[in-house]
Amino acid sequence: MRNLKWLKKSTALLLTIALAGSLAACGSKADEAPAAETTQETEAAAEETTEDAAAAEEPVAAEIDKDAFDALLAEGIVADDADIAASEWATAVKEAGVLRVGGTRTSFLFSQLDETDNGIRGFDAGLYQLLARYILGDESKYELTQVDSSTRESVLTSDQVDAVFATYSITDARKEVISFAGPYYTSKQAVLVKAGNTDITGVDDLAGKIVATQSGSTGPDILAEYAPEATVQEFANDQEARTALEQGRVDAYVTDYTLLLNAIVKNPGVYEIAGDTFGPEDNYGIGLPLDSDGVAFVNDFLKKIEDNGTWAQLWKISLGDRTGIETVPEAPVIE
Repeated sequence: MRNLKWLKKSTALLLTIALAGSLAACGSKADEAPAAETTQETEAAAEETTEDAAAAEEPVAAEIDKDAFDALLAEGIVADDADIAASEWATAVKEAGVLRVGGTRTSFLFSQLDETDNGIRGFDAGLYQLLARYILGDESKYELTQVDSSTRESVLTSDQVDAVFATYSITDARKEVISFAGPYYTSKQAVLVKAGNTDITGVDDLAGKIVATQSGSTGPDILAEYAPEATVQEFANDQEARTALEQGRVDAYVTDYTLLLNAIVKNPGVYEIAGDTFGPEDNYGIGLPLDSDGVAFVNDFLKKIEDNGTWAQLWKISLGDRTGIETVPEAPVIE
């Protein structure tokens, strides 16, 4: 967040200098007007410029480099026929001619719909499109069913999708009804508050507060352990939870740090992370039907794109370049 604050101060300073220069340049016209009128015009100009500065202070969220993203997918590896034939799950996808994916279209860093070309881009989106290419030889051969934290298991158990890519935390409870490939990413929990909130500086300040989290996520259990005196309100999805925070109906919002980073990058100046991340390592996995041999197939795919550098390139394009994080993390050990 230091970079954002520096950018705000720099922008305001530049606008102040620009205002001073513009007023000096208008000196001959000011001499022709009465002093009182000149003062009023100057104050009005200053107020208008201050309003413009406030609007300009917020940096624009970094868009994904679409050309780089699309080029990376086009260079993705393609599986051998023998590898596909060895997996019933992959064979079924190959015969259907399409990879049916459960995912989102509104996760700015992980899976965001671009309405200008109907492309879906981000870290999760890149992975499932690379998988579609790996099986079908074409990264565009996928169908997306939108899911949220409460429907990710049901779309798998009802055979609506072949796999779920949706920042999906691997838990023992979920393993009872579905299987996971991966993990392919890891995170922890964090506390999101409205910008300027000084009452909450971390998870230890949540006692007695109303805290939002997503139903069906790991949030409720995490809060029960780390903030047992908080009043927890569960929401169906990330948007509802953040809306409640913006409207003051809750004091804070707890979920995965990477999802909160997504919100901050997309809405600069609206939110802040309070304190450090906390809780256990939160491993993201790819949801698959229970006991499917697709787990071994997808894990083999993940290992290949990690070894050949595709995973790191996708992380950099989708996350690193857009958040200012220069160091590419190590991919988690696949279970």
